[in-house]
Amino acid sequence: MAKRLIPSLNRVLIEKILPPSKTNLGILLPEKTSKLNSGKVVAVGPGARDKKGNLTPVSFKEGDSVLLPEYGGTEVKLGEKEYYLFREDDILGTLHD
Repeated sequence: MAKRLIPSLNRVLIEKILPPSKTNLGILLPEKTSKLNSGKVVAVGPGARDKKGNLTPVSFKEGDSVLLPEYGGTEVKLGEKEYYLFREDDILGTLHD
């Protein structure tokens, strides 16, 4: 369902990653540890135009894991899933294993 939404300009559609609420052994984790500001890039826009009119592509690609700011983004609900639209400049960086 999210593939149908193509962000405009330099916006990135992100699905937030929800951390587990309990461990493998069944121990429940407190809510404070469940707050993680990361997400997976679902779709990217074509990019923004510079002053000369040249297209500057978005530096993220679909499938990237990214670090998000604590606040910001526009909530978008598609079907039963929640996604967030961020400008490329608002994303703090990519996460690698």
